[in-house]
Amino acid sequence: MIRKELLKDIIVSNEEFIQRGVKKIVKREGISLPGKLNKVVILYGVRRSGKTYILFDLFKKYKNNALYVDFEDERLTEFGAKDFETLKESFFELKPHLTGKETVFLLDEVQNVKGWEKFCRRSVERENIKVFVSGSSSKMMPMEIHTAMRGREWSVEVTPFSFREFLSTKGIDAGEERFIYTSKKAVVKKYFSEFLRWGGFPEVALLKSNFERKKVINEYLEAMFFKDLVERFNITNISLLKALKEKLFTSFATKLSLTAFYKQYKDKFPFSKDTLFSYYNHFLESMLIFEVRKFSESSYKRLRNPAKVYLIDTGLGKKVTSDDTGRILENAVFLNLRKGNNEIFYYNEEGECDFIVKTNGKFKTYQVTLELSDDNRDREIRGLLEACKKLGVNKGTIVTSDDEAQMQEQGIKIEIFPLWKHLLKNEN
Repeated sequence: MIRKELLKDIIVSNEEFIQRGVKKIVKREGISLPGKLNKVVILYGVRRSGKTYILFDLFKKYKNNALYVDFEDERLTEFGAKDFETLKESFFELKPHLTGKETVFLLDEVQNVKGWEKFCRRSVERENIKVFVSGSSSKMMPMEIHTAMRGREWSVEVTPFSFREFLSTKGIDAGEERFIYTSKKAVVKKYFSEFLRWGGFPEVALLKSNFERKKVINEYLEAMFFKDLVERFNITNISLLKALKEKLFTSFATKLSLTAFYKQYKDKFPFSKDTLFSYYNHFLESMLIFEVRKFSESSYKRLRNPAKVYLIDTGLGKKVTSDDTGRILENAVFLNLRKGNNEIFYYNEEGECDFIVKTNGKFKTYQVTLELSDDNRDREIRGLLEACKKLGVNKGTIVTSDDEAQMQEQGIKIEIFPLWKHLLKNEN
């Protein structure tokens, strides 16, 4: 049983820290929170993506009637489900004038408390308490908690910063699109190169030196490896997990054959195919990677062909050669397309097209290349045209680093645009 005096001390110290110590908070885009719905709002996503700061922002909004608790606080190591009632009593003893009135509970890393779902569900259903919770573990993913919450949850994915949010950390308002045509254009393009290389994790975006950025990203990878994979899934074959991690984080934006991986590593250390596929699925469940399947009307063919793998953030990719820049750009395009809740595939028949996107039954095609040159122009356009004809669409898009143009080929309109400019428009 946690003592009330300790809980009160934690409540007050958290309130003082948020009010005095948390200054600038970047307003997040695309975070849709329910208004009058009687649901527990669950912020989930990869570690260090900014969920805590969304809770801080909510605390500032509801500061007169809000409670914030971080369950990674070492003082709450022994906190159990029964202690939630004591926490609630401690809060109302500190603020008796709120008894019977609407209050807001902000519970950070709540997955550390077994059985938290029942308290949260009861609070929103019967006790006039709005509840917002966050968690980095795969235990917080919608597929994991839907049964426990019985439809009383509103899940919101939180990802690392978009380019617009990244620019906000640099003091640039991305809403002022006119600066595309001013001297600020060069500055924005410089920041875009930085964004591609180091990604959008909030803490990394605020750092000044490449040394600090690299150090922090490596620390993230270690924490994700041990906390979100080894500990969460009770991994025993660490050698296999490390080899798979190395493969995934160096071969992003390419097709991955687990069968080929098995053949390559099976003589280096013992493991079964079943274990390999299980570990790969753990990476997917932890949202460190995503996969894109080949476009086909046959689900068998989609699963039979290797998936292309993309990372949750371009900063996590291990860059080995200068050719990696094109794959980083492709990964960034994928992350942007993914924000629209689209179905995403790749096309690979006679020609190749990087993305086929299906939204509300309609298709769009996207080819990604760092730049169009004499060496790749025919190949890139040919693959895009083939995909467009297959789908019966009359428009295709080529995303580049800096090229911009429009053309007509074989009755199909091709739009070429630089990704940095497109991301400023906050649309897919």
